[in-house]
Amino acid sequence: MTEHPTSHESRRSAPTAAPSASPSAGTAGTAPPGGVPDPRSALQQPAATGFVPVPGAGFAVRGGDDIGIGGDRSATASAGPPDGQGATRGDAEPAADHGPAGDASRAYGDARDSSYGASYGGSYGGSYDSYGEVAMPADGRPGGVPGDEPGHRQQRPRPDGEGAQAAGAPEPPTVPPARSAHPGESRETQETAAARQASGDRLRFIGAATRRIARGIDLDEIVLGLCRATVPTFADAILVYLRDPLPVGDERPTGPVVLRLRRTDRIPEEPDTNGLRLPVLPAQPDLGPAMGGTAAELSEVRPGGPLAEVLRGVRPLFGEAQAARTALPELLGPDTRLPGGHRVILAPLRGRRRVIGAAVFLRRPDRPAFEPDDLLVAAQLATHTALGVDKAVLYGREAYIADALQRTMLPDSLPQPTGVRLASRYLPAAETARVGGDWYDAIPLPGSRVALVVGDVMGHSMTSAAIMGQLRTTAQTLAGLDLPPQEVLHHLDEQAQRLGTDRMATCLYAVYDPVAHRITIANAGHPPPVMLHRGGRAEVLRVPSGAPIGVGGVDFEAVELDAPAGATLVLYTDGLVESRIRDVWTGIEQLRERLAETARLTGPNPPPLEPMCDEVLDMLGPGDRDDDIALLAARFDGIAPSDVAYWYLDPKAQTAGQARRLARRALARWGLEELTDQLELLVSEVVTNAVRYAERPVTLRLLRTDVLRCEVGDDVPQLPRLRQARPSDEGGRGLYLVNRMARRWGATRLSMGKVVWFELSMPPGAPRG
Repeated sequence: MTEHPTSHESRRSAPTAAPSASPSAGTAGTAPPGGVPDPRSALQQPAATGFVPVPGAGFAVRGGDDIGIGGDRSATASAGPPDGQGATRGDAEPAADHGPAGDASRAYGDARDSSYGASYGGSYGGSYDSYGEVAMPADGRPGGVPGDEPGHRQQRPRPDGEGAQAAGAPEPPTVPPARSAHPGESRETQETAAARQASGDRLRFIGAATRRIARGIDLDEIVLGLCRATVPTFADAILVYLRDPLPVGDERPTGPVVLRLRRTDRIPEEPDTNGLRLPVLPAQPDLGPAMGGTAAELSEVRPGGPLAEVLRGVRPLFGEAQAARTALPELLGPDTRLPGGHRVILAPLRGRRRVIGAAVFLRRPDRPAFEPDDLLVAAQLATHTALGVDKAVLYGREAYIADALQRTMLPDSLPQPTGVRLASRYLPAAETARVGGDWYDAIPLPGSRVALVVGDVMGHSMTSAAIMGQLRTTAQTLAGLDLPPQEVLHHLDEQAQRLGTDRMATCLYAVYDPVAHRITIANAGHPPPVMLHRGGRAEVLRVPSGAPIGVGGVDFEAVELDAPAGATLVLYTDGLVESRIRDVWTGIEQLRERLAETARLTGPNPPPLEPMCDEVLDMLGPGDRDDDIALLAARFDGIAPSDVAYWYLDPKAQTAGQARRLARRALARWGLEELTDQLELLVSEVVTNAVRYAERPVTLRLLRTDVLRCEVGDDVPQLPRLRQARPSDEGGRGLYLVNRMARRWGATRLSMGKVVWFELSMPPGAPRG
């Protein structure tokens, strides 16, 4: 039961003050029995003898649920760890709900309900100055025991009654405190204050340590935060083991459970020559001779073994516990020597769904051993660390999925069309937001042409990336139909409206013809491209800027411009030229100037594409990365007229023979007589198939570049299919020969028919265009 200072036993045992004679009155005055009671004496009494509020009492612990680490989910810390170690004092009689003791109880209860003092700062054991988050009281005395203010001296009655108040004398301004009725009260008060201070230090340490752990985003930062928060404040060394591989979400890994030593940290064994501590290495399995030697880096958890049982129980254990004595050799290795006594704590790390590892806290033999309350501290550290690891693993998986989605939506590699060289760059808005709606593409078209596309979907979410992928796929399909640029944008606008009412995007679509040295461009609300000419002059092309894709009900206009050999066309998204500190037109002008400066460095020759793209990205300042950036640069080389042979042929029976003669003359002019027989055979087969169904003139074109390309066009939209001809069939073998003898071949549908093409490899040493 709680003893109060106003009990009957206290009054009976209180000493009485001796009478004193008053020189003025001449009569003896008697003081009240027990003297005048001090109103603060009740504040100095402990709430309950031997009662110390324990932070974290009633801390609920859940067990694991896989790999034989199931455990009892209803187990709580109030039941105490195994072997009766670290039992909480939840069965003690509660303190009175008044005075400092009641306030302290309520304070500890509030701290426990708010994640055990997460709002407190400081460190454990009084050495929390390194966290910089705890201010000592103004009097410099931790704990703030009432009646111990600086400069205040308690006035105690003298044994001889000399200090008794005389009769008729004026009442003193202050009432002196009475002597305590209990001789051991001062000692008990000091012990209670010390215990209260130690409990407060534990709360402050837990608050500072959990905040440091929670600051980490990735796995290494969280584990490092645990090590830095506990060494040397709570332990002299720590080992952190995590499952390898770490499970993600609801995944249930198959195979044996393996714990890998993720990180260790310890106090150096000896100081350096200057008397300072040596720096702690980031990871060192060697714990030193005094701390157990070398620990194992891999440990396989045997189902039903001692380590699995400890992990299933979840609660931290002292190393002296029977379960821990058999589990630690399985975890650390049989040759590891550990300090004796309560100087080792084994704490399982449980995430949201399962046990994901274990942490081992060690103290040197020359340091005080762990106390039972330290098991609660280890449980809090293990819980926050495990939840942080779960968070980091889930975040890492989401970032990986987002990055893989973004990279999949963009082309893995750019094609190498004839007459043009390409280079590209893509930068996300930030490392934490790797997805966005910016994209670029280069699509080969019939007639050695190439379509250059760059677009930007509004937003930086997975939805924006998905919409970008749909629009990019639609653009590739429309490009395969060989539609004009303005028609491609019109169909993209219709597709965006089908995806949703708020699906907005900008896009620029350009088609380059290397034979005609012309480029046709259509714009849908996108920043205009920049053309860098061979002489170093950079100009912003005047392209009509239409409405963005998704508005609906608008027309798009295309313009045709010259694309001389040696010129470079730069397509980009607004993230390159627009930011919080500059508007889009200022950024476009800076881009034009940067391209001109880069061209001046190489003189009359155009700058290389890859370094030029890097120079363009260098124009971005530290605060200019507000949006994704997609960059596509195209160097126009073109095809010289001398490397092109073009004919129109009437669809007659004699056309195949005429096509063979024209092809033979072109090869003789180019010095490629070695390809004559092969080319004549394939040209005859393709032209024969074309004139059989065509009603308008058939086109035949030969292009000499790094390969010999032959293109045959007609007005029939049906594409030929490769099939195996039966022995009784008269035809059906032409495409089979083309497929066997040509380097590559294909067929592309046009707006007014189709084109069938094939390529032949150049013979060694043959002249090339």
